[in-house]
Amino acid sequence: MEHLRIAAFGGFRTIPPKDGGAGSDKFAFELYPRIVSLGHELTAYCRIYPGDNSTKKFSEYEGIKIISFRTVNRAGFDTLVHSLKATIDIIIHNRADIVHLHSGANSLWAFFLRMFGKRVFVSQFAMDWKRDKWPWYGKLFYKVSNYLTAYIPNGVVFDNIFTKEYFEKRFHRQYYFIPYGAEVKEPPAQSSILNKIGIFSGEYFLFIGRFIPDKGVHLLIQAFQNVRTDKKLVLVGGSPNPGEYEKKIRSMNDERIIFAGFVYGDETNFLVKNAFIYVQPSLIEGLSPVILTVMGLGTPLICSDIVENKFITRGNATHFESGNIISLTEQINYSINNIDKLKKIAKIGRDDILNRFKWDSITSQYVELFKNKTKI
Repeated sequence: MEHLRIAAFGGFRTIPPKDGGAGSDKFAFELYPRIVSLGHELTAYCRIYPGDNSTKKFSEYEGIKIISFRTVNRAGFDTLVHSLKATIDIIIHNRADIVHLHSGANSLWAFFLRMFGKRVFVSQFAMDWKRDKWPWYGKLFYKVSNYLTAYIPNGVVFDNIFTKEYFEKRFHRQYYFIPYGAEVKEPPAQSSILNKIGIFSGEYFLFIGRFIPDKGVHLLIQAFQNVRTDKKLVLVGGSPNPGEYEKKIRSMNDERIIFAGFVYGDETNFLVKNAFIYVQPSLIEGLSPVILTVMGLGTPLICSDIVENKFITRGNATHFESGNIISLTEQINYSINNIDKLKKIAKIGRDDILNRFKWDSITSQYVELFKNKTKI
């Protein structure tokens, strides 16, 4: 068996995930230990932000070698600084033969890595240049990065067929589609997390993610405020670099809305499993790891009707018109009055996605891709 030496950096921040973690962190956390378990060597470059005084630092995690570099707090520039340091370290110390980059924004570094003989693969998760969280120069950077992503790496992987189709039509080249996995560890029967937050099983709507415009958290809060119910809305997560948007979100007062902070691992899955409904109001997504997790645990789901979401859910979730507060309000009210029907749909959805999205199969596809020495 060919032994692979792989290095990875980009969109993920830490392994295991910490405060501010997003889909890319979960992706790395699920994929890389599985690659190592197949007998390959993998080095993951993690970030240390200013003010991070956590005492638990990792040099190894489940066989993954961890190298951590300090970066800045400013959104966007934190990735740029960290990726530069990772690129230099890989080249100087010859850490790997294969480099796996998260996000096309890091395709710039593929040029330098390939100059030094590395095979480079990029995972592109969504149409990032459309995200409202970026200022004009950020969107311009992403658009320029699209050209680098299209031509420089040895291979480009998309987690959803729609962004893949966009790139193939735009650049007249062929790329790869490999999704996320949907298997989720069943949470323990008991957990203290509900008591910590002050909620009861089955009595809360739930959202987990970063508080940024394209996640649509403002839409969810406004729609929930239109609903007459005693149930709570629990918002888990936030942003590693809170900005004006998050401050505005937190100022939208309603005693039924609970900002629960960051929650991970078994406690996250316990919250999902015991939620009345999970709501994903995203305006932009790739292949959402959160939706896969929710459906993998069999929790009823309301989500926006963007094509990326409907590719996962098929007919096994309740959809609302993306960006439409009235539509979301209507579907929240519908869920309150039809929860038994939604639970039956969720069970069908669980069986469907666990059959379609398997981490072991996905890991095998990535390993075979990394062995590919030809440039598409």
